[in-house]
Amino acid sequence: MAAAGFDVIGDVHGHAARLVSLLPLMDYEQRDGAWRHPGGRTAIFLGDLIDRGPSQLETLRIVRAMVDAGSARVLLGNHEFNAVAYATPDPVRGDYCRPHTEKNRRQHEAFLAEVPFGSPLHRSVIEWFRTFPLWLDLGGLRVVHACWSDRHRGHLTPLLGAGDILTDEAVIDGTTEGTDTYDAIETILKGPEIDLHGVSYRDKDGNPRHRARRRWWDGSATTVRDAALVPAGTELFGADGSPVDELCECELDVDALVPDADDGPVLFGHYWWRKKDAEEFGEAARCLDYSVARGGVLAAYRWSGEARLDPANLVDR
Repeated sequence: MAAAGFDVIGDVHGHAARLVSLLPLMDYEQRDGAWRHPGGRTAIFLGDLIDRGPSQLETLRIVRAMVDAGSARVLLGNHEFNAVAYATPDPVRGDYCRPHTEKNRRQHEAFLAEVPFGSPLHRSVIEWFRTFPLWLDLGGLRVVHACWSDRHRGHLTPLLGAGDILTDEAVIDGTTEGTDTYDAIETILKGPEIDLHGVSYRDKDGNPRHRARRRWWDGSATTVRDAALVPAGTELFGADGSPVDELCECELDVDALVPDADDGPVLFGHYWWRKKDAEEFGEAARCLDYSVARGGVLAAYRWSGEARLDPANLVDR
């Protein structure tokens, strides 16, 4: 651990103006072309720098300058992984690892509008994304984009390059459904899901969902009803298509995904949380994605070596 500490920043999604507003609140200053902390603290970005927001290139410029200056480090998010997969040919399927479908292009259009596919700039940015580690153990603090899973990290480690960064094998296998690598990448970068036992709901695009993200950090969530992250107010349907009131109370195993605070707290992003609901998290884990791309705030946690997370150390803009 750097003696000065770490400032862990949630998903930026191209909102450079929010980032420029947040950094001074944590005493970062612009000096010699990059934001730096006068006391030597290091910013840790949890991934998802890109897509959705209005200032893709400016966000990348700010963060890359900080990384080059040694004042920041960046984790791989699922959006950077998708960008790499969108640019990586699959020799077996004869397509790209992330196919260039209309749906995938729409999800990536804010980035591609500023970083045209196949251009020298695009190739440079993709190569930079490939240097992002999938997780960091900072000595008393663990950081990951969506889920800290020792089992899935153990599977991925032999497939990754030095520093736990992507290889072509990891990208190809990680986009091939049914492989262990696909499951590991999905868990680390998107979080685990659980079966809803015959119940379904429709996502924001109207697609039926029979599985839901899991509150992996909550050891007390031992049933489908408690553990499933289904948006509040969402209509639920039974197997016959008729409305149902609640998810089932089918019991789940509490698995090793639940972080042990004695191993150091875990900070993560990805989950489109709301600031007002942040008290759900305890002392061992906390989500820092407060939905800046949906009208929320850009948040950071200022860690200075404490063994238990303290909500007083949160900053947002």
